[in-house]
Amino acid sequence: MPCIVSIFAMIDPGGVAMAGKLRREIRQKRPFASVQEEVLLSIARAADHTSVPLTDVLRDSGLSPSQYNVLRILRGSAPDGLPCGEIAERMVRRDPDLTRLLDRLDARGLVVRNRDTRDRRVVRAAITDAGLKLLADLDGPVTETVKRTLAHMPVSRLRTLIDLLEELRSGGE
Repeated sequence: MPCIVSIFAMIDPGGVAMAGKLRREIRQKRPFASVQEEVLLSIARAADHTSVPLTDVLRDSGLSPSQYNVLRILRGSAPDGLPCGEIAERMVRRDPDLTRLLDRLDARGLVVRNRDTRDRRVVRAAITDAGLKLLADLDGPVTETVKRTLAHMPVSRLRTLIDLLEELRSGGE
C-alpha cells in the first residue's frame, strides 16, 4: 500500500510535471519543510481550485456550498428528514454553526424543522418542495460544472486520485 508521500509519483509517474510547481504558484522562495507539508498545501490548493466553479454556480442561486450540501443530504432523506446531529455527521465539510445555516434555509422556505415526536430534545430538519425544486434546477448545471472542472484528467488518473484520497482520509487505519 503506497504512503501519502508517494501521491505525486502515482499521479505523475515520471515525477516531472509536479516538482516545484506549487512553490512557483504560491511564490514561495524557500523549500517546503517536508514533503508532507507540500502534499497538504497542494491538496488545499487543489480543493480551492476545483471548488471555485461550483461555488459560482451555487452563488447564482443564493446558496453557499454548505447550504447546498445540507439540501442534498435532506433530499436523500426525504420525506422524513434527519436529526440535526446526523446532518452534521454527513456533511462533506464540517460547519460549526449548523443551526444558523438551517435558520437561513428555513427563512427561505427550503427546509422545515420540527421537534421529534419520540424525543422532544431532538430537532429534525426536512427539505420542502421549494428546496426539492431548487435542487432539481441545479442538478444539470452542477453536474456539468463538475465534469468540466475535471475534464482535463483521464478517468484512470481520477480513479487513482480517489484511491489515494481514500487512503489519506483513512489515516493509516
